[in-house]
Amino acid sequence: MNVSVLGAGAWGTTFGQVLADAGNKVTMWGLEPEIVEDINVNHRNGSRLPSVDRLPESMTASNDRAQAVRDAEIVVVAIAAQYAREALAAFAEAIPDDAIVVSLMKGIERSTGARMDQVVREALQLPAQRFAAVSGPNLSKEVAARQPSATVVASSDPVVAKTVAQACTTSYFKAYTSPDVVGLELCGSLKNVVALAVGMCRGAGYGENTAAMVQTRGLAELIALGVASGAQEHTFAGLAGVGDLVATCGSPLSRNYTFGANLGKGLSPEDATRVSNGVAEGVPTTEAMAALGKALGVETPLATAMGRVLNEGLSCGEMLQELFASDVSEE
Repeated sequence: MNVSVLGAGAWGTTFGQVLADAGNKVTMWGLEPEIVEDINVNHRNGSRLPSVDRLPESMTASNDRAQAVRDAEIVVVAIAAQYAREALAAFAEAIPDDAIVVSLMKGIERSTGARMDQVVREALQLPAQRFAAVSGPNLSKEVAARQPSATVVASSDPVVAKTVAQACTTSYFKAYTSPDVVGLELCGSLKNVVALAVGMCRGAGYGENTAAMVQTRGLAELIALGVASGAQEHTFAGLAGVGDLVATCGSPLSRNYTFGANLGKGLSPEDATRVSNGVAEGVPTTEAMAALGKALGVETPLATAMGRVLNEGLSCGEMLQELFASDVSEE
């Protein structure tokens, strides 16, 4: 198939490689002329994915929006979540009317509280039947190295989900399908907040018991929010839920874990942003997660405590004290 990937960052380029390895013709769209030239001339993305020496020959790049999506049967969106709505508006007239649009983005829009499926569909005036989302334990550097990995493709249309899953399935990358778009979106977005907290505990020197406690209580928070939002509870027990949570909370390759670890070492949020590896989507999502809980009548002690860490300078020890401050309750 002809596939266009909007966004030539690490994950967008990695997923482009997966699609090319699966036999598709892939066109990357990127703003930076030097990245476009690097992909076209050197078959590399040295600035965003330096671990890959050579990208497949079937991957090309363009910074012309219309050209990048002209023949696309599938359009993959891999843009930073907080800039997605504005960036996609420029593509609205160019994307073919019958193309499937796939989101790789994980986050909650800060200004509206909208999930990424809502942002994409609103920005492109896209019917649900042409939309799919991809999420799972997919650390880009490991997938780029072609280490065995799996993901979940969710769409309200099972044919669309299967089409996208087939387009990205290779000998090392397996895609499963799901009808639960809401659950998949919330898993991919809200687990980043938990990863911030777990990373912070690790950075502050706490051990396995503390990390396990924060991770599992965070998962309970995600499930409660998901069910209240209409998601299927079992989605949170699968690859998109527990799978992604384990990977994101346990690897220094995770931007959110790294950001949290730097907070735990005593850095301010501003300093942690400067030294962390790229945008940590869990930072804007923390406030959105607490707001979602308030709107749904769901308690979010972890998100609330992490909000105070980011906005009021709470230490890791003080954050943990807040989590332990509640009365005895049933798990």
